[in-house]
This record gives sequence, C-alpha cells and structure tokens, in this order.
Amino acid sequence: MKIELHCHTTISDGSFTLDEILDLAVQEGVGHLAITNHDTTAGLDQMVDAGRVRGVEIMPGIENSGYDFTRRRRVHILGYGIETNSPAIASFCGPMLEQRHQGCYDAVERLIQAGYNITWEAVQNYAEGGTGVYKQHIMHALIDQGYTDSIYGDLYKKLFARGQNGEQPGIAYIPTEYVDACEAVRVILQAGGVPVLAHPGQYKSFEIVPELVKAGLQGIEVWHPLHNEEDERQAQELASAYKLIMTGGSDFHGFYGEKDVALGSKSPGIAVWNELRMRKEALSQSQKLSAKGEV
Repeated sequence: MKIELHCHTTISDGSFTLDEILDLAVQEGVGHLAITNHDTTAGLDQMVDAGRVRGVEIMPGIENSGYDFTRRRRVHILGYGIETNSPAIASFCGPMLEQRHQGCYDAVERLIQAGYNITWEAVQNYAEGGTGVYKQHIMHALIDQGYTDSIYGDLYKKLFARGQNGEQPGIAYIPTEYVDACEAVRVILQAGGVPVLAHPGQYKSFEIVPELVKAGLQGIEVWHPLHNEEDERQAQELASAYKLIMTGGSDFHGFYGEKDVALGSKSPGIAVWNELRMRKEALSQSQKLSAKGEV
C-alpha cells in the first residue's frame, strides 16, 4: 500500500478534483493520502469523509507559503493532521489568498494590454471551485489560445521572470508579500498540526532549518520529484541532526505540475505516516501540559 503525503486538488492549484484524485489513488494503490492544498483548509472535512467511502484514509493537511527574509528565499511548510476549522490558519492564510488572487488579476490585465488574446473570465473558469486564480490557470488559458503547449516552459519563464541580477522582470510578474517562514511553522502548531519543511532542494531552503526547528519544525521532505541525490543527502543529514521526521511525496498537481509524476510515486512508507500521527499526539499532549503549567 502506497503513502502519498503531498497532493493538491482544484481547491488550490491542482488540475484534479478530489473525486478524480480518489479514483487515481485506488488505481495506483494509494491507501493513505494527505491533502495539502496551498494556504487553505477549504473542503478538508468533506474530503476525509469522501476518502473513507472509497477506502482511502485522508489526513487533513496544508502547504503554507512562507519566506526567509534573511536569505531572500521562498520557504514552504507542510502541515499534517491540522484542525480543519482553525481560526489561526484562517487569519494567517486569508491575506495570502487575497493577495495571490489580486496579483493574478493584475497579471492578466497586463497580458491583455500587451496583446495576448485571453480574458479574466476565461482564466477564472479554470479556477472554478477553488480559492482563487493561480499562475497555472493563466498559463492554461494561454495554452488554449495557442501561445504555448506547456504550463512551465519558455513562455512561463518569460512572462513571470522575477528579473534578478539586473534583468527586467516579466510583464506578468507581480511581487508577493510573503510571511515569515517561522511564523508559518508556529501557525501549523497552533492548528494542532505537525509542521514539515517542503521540498528544500527546490527553493534551496536548507540554511533556515535551525531557525525553523527553534520555531517547532518536526520534519523535512526528503523525497520529492524535484530533488536530486545531493538534495536528498542534505535533507537526511539535517533530519538526523535535528531529529526530524523524513517524509516524501509526489507534490501531485496533475496537469499543473512542474513534472509528470504519478500519485504515490514518492511513497515514504507506512512507518512515516504512523510517525506523523504519533508526533501529532505528542505535540497535543505537550500543549495540554503547558496550558496546565506542568511543563
């Protein structure tokens, strides 16, 4: 039985609905699945129930968008076993969702002004049922209009380039005001979850690990489609040094993924799933004792 700890649906920037994900999970032999949509807990209660009907155990999760302001790098934090109606998560993630949606609206307006034959209404159709528009939805509209044949490719790089090292940013690049990565860890803890550093090799976020550990980090994603052997080695060394759970996941986005991956292809094994559950219970007990003043 495979374990999948990193999966997105149409609620955020995945191209598959939950029902389609569950169909795929059954097909691929995935019996334990964490749903980790970006910056939202929307729909998680219903997803857990739907998974139970299909014989797939679903762990409610999230992927928080954070930032390392010292090193100027993005840092994503996965949260496992979170409370699905956590007010801490809602207040933390709400502004990010609004900002991302508005940024995509501004990007589409710039593209229209530059002569691209797309509309905001068409882009919104791809994001129907989710928390807002993502860059993948914009690219999907551009694909349908014949401007490119892939989500990530030369056109994506051209339009959304950040313009570092003296280069001009792409016309669709809208700066995002991220939140501190350590705060992203603390919010997951407040929501009763287990915080895990996501794909540190992708964003080169290894150096911030000691600071994240002080904030309460419990794990690190070792196995990921965009990690090479060196990334895995560094992640394993950090896990050993700081007693972190070593996790893995396919980061499944369907058509919107950076690589064509199979659900469950980075399965870390049932022991990791159980360890996340045990770590959640230990954190819960610790918080209860702390509240009573016994720690």
